[in-house]
Amino acid sequence: MLLRPFRVAEVYWVGAGAILLCALRLIPLSLAGKAVAEGLDVYLFLTGMMLLSELARDHGVFDWLANIAVTHANGSSRRLFALIYLVGTLVTIFMSNDATAVVLTPAVLTAVRRAKAKPMPYLLACALIANAASFVLPISNPANLVVFHSNMPPLMHWLAMFTLPSIASIFITYFLLRWLSRHELDPACSSSTEHIHLSSVGRTCLIGIILTAIVLILASAFHLDLGLPTCLAALIVATTATLQSRSNPVRLIREVSWSVLPLVAALFVIVEAVNTVGATQMLRASLERMMQLSPAQGAFSVGTAVAFGTDLFNNLPLGLLTGSTLRTFPFQPLFAKIVLIAIDLGPNLSITGSLATILWLIAIRREGLHISGWQFFRIGVLIMPISLLFAIAAALI
Repeated sequence: MLLRPFRVAEVYWVGAGAILLCALRLIPLSLAGKAVAEGLDVYLFLTGMMLLSELARDHGVFDWLANIAVTHANGSSRRLFALIYLVGTLVTIFMSNDATAVVLTPAVLTAVRRAKAKPMPYLLACALIANAASFVLPISNPANLVVFHSNMPPLMHWLAMFTLPSIASIFITYFLLRWLSRHELDPACSSSTEHIHLSSVGRTCLIGIILTAIVLILASAFHLDLGLPTCLAALIVATTATLQSRSNPVRLIREVSWSVLPLVAALFVIVEAVNTVGATQMLRASLERMMQLSPAQGAFSVGTAVAFGTDLFNNLPLGLLTGSTLRTFPFQPLFAKIVLIAIDLGPNLSITGSLATILWLIAIRREGLHISGWQFFRIGVLIMPISLLFAIAAALI
């Protein structure tokens, strides 16, 4: 998955790995099936978010938002960068980081090309904010569901735990990326001459997305699983928009990136296989040693190890592994908080650190652009460790 040999999509390599584990009987089929079934809440959540994202893309919601950013930039590349970063932050918080990666990114590229600005700073803003803002709410990242699972904190408790670290993560990432991109943001950009109006169906989709976000916030507040409410809300919005536009729902279904679901399922199988050879016990022993340190030393040790681990193993399987390990202890609020921050923010170091970054990479490839792992790493190696340091420090306050 890291190297993507022969430019074959990531899902095929991960899927082949999971199938090979079963074929060689390194994991029993019954255990593999159980691992796949345990991801049901994540599949439902992703399905709902992908449906909403595709509806928003199809009916121009994201193009409309990106055009607003270009219009209000008034020819300033720096202002355009700030506005796109703000839009990406809001989309990540209320629609998940995958929506920012999959749907907002192409809309931003279209808007930036119309503004005749250099695209890479704005595209990197989409990629980095998709991770940096992904622990503001439980719904902001599917990884949040797998880390906490049945121990998901109530909404107000979540906000008390993660508001300060999120603010630190979002602002530090912004200022560092803006500084690194200062030369590309020096030239002025063109103001938008094309006014994009949101259609009536687009308004329906936007209202549906807002109502879905409210439903999910309420579900989180009442400590309910988020997958089923997300999927049901998305189906209701999709049905309403399809009837209103009198469009063929098959076309909408075809446009959704369904390959994400088998990719996630295969990752679950691989994690379960790793678990069977003692990975949880090894992690537990490591955490026990770190818990004997002072709270600050333990927090920074755990955060650093987990954050860099996401770039070796991808944050979703590592989230599953660390989440299941944490559940073998009496609940440790500080360590659970640090692990989640590291799981969500750590992927800003490499292009394969999170599912959202992989989806972002696929989205820009479709538009004819390419960024190598080394190019992304040169940006992330400065931004991720510093933003992680500030986020953990904020978590300790």
